[in-house]
Amino acid sequence: MAGHGGTRVIITALAANVGIAIAKFVAAGITGSSAMITEGVHSLVDSTNHVLLLYGSRRSHKGADGLHPLGYGRELYFWSFVVAVLVFALGAGVSLYEGILHLLHPEPSSEVGIAFIVLGVAAALESWSTWEALRAFNATRGDKSMIRALKDTKDAPTLVVLLENAGALAGLLVAALGIALAQWTGNPIWDGVASVMIGLILAAIAIVLIVEAKGLLIGESADPALVEAIRACAASHAGVRKVHEVLTVHQAPEMVVSVISADFEDSITARDVEQTVRDIEAAVARQFPVVTRVYVRPMGEAASG
Repeated sequence: MAGHGGTRVIITALAANVGIAIAKFVAAGITGSSAMITEGVHSLVDSTNHVLLLYGSRRSHKGADGLHPLGYGRELYFWSFVVAVLVFALGAGVSLYEGILHLLHPEPSSEVGIAFIVLGVAAALESWSTWEALRAFNATRGDKSMIRALKDTKDAPTLVVLLENAGALAGLLVAALGIALAQWTGNPIWDGVASVMIGLILAAIAIVLIVEAKGLLIGESADPALVEAIRACAASHAGVRKVHEVLTVHQAPEMVVSVISADFEDSITARDVEQTVRDIEAAVARQFPVVTRVYVRPMGEAASG
């Protein structure tokens, strides 16, 4: 599940976004900038999202019970999906609405120096949050490329923070360009254009998050390297003729359930099979702590076909 590192990433991002949101709304009130209002809404939505991720992280640690025998790990993925929808509906939706409204009724901004100061402070805080998220992400991605690791990761909260921060930094740049162009050209329409562009960026990020969160919520298998390692572990036990299938599914970033189908030697007794099954389950649990539940299913060649 989202452990200490993941929780720290979320809390860091929450602290940064609350401060940024307050500063942006104050600046928006002073300057009247559409892009600053959009950026304020963006940070407010991000702050709400991080609260939901913290709630999901806490819920995912609940132990198994009669209603949920495999635990509540997937609550983390559910709330990650909710966050993705909120980014799309509120973040992108409000940004596009505000931008279009400003395009239809452009108004000049004032005191833009304050806006640039706030944008600079926001960029510094977002960079701090992004650095913390990258540290946690790089600690687990191994030798994979960044793109491959983002696609394969099961750590939804860190993925959300990374992509939201990428969108936030891009949004800050677009907002700064929009305000600068509006001042340089004397045409306030650029402020509205910036808001629309920020909305489109958020929409694109939200779609990526929705797709990734949906896959995790449905249930994704563990890394192929882990699957093969589990297979090798099971096959190494005496009396195992062949391991037919190793099924895995992530219940949470650090909670994997595995089912192993194995064919045993005909010469060993039923008692020996039972003992070997227990040995395999104990060995997998010991060697791979991320596998919180493991089940071995004895089966013959005919059954496997």
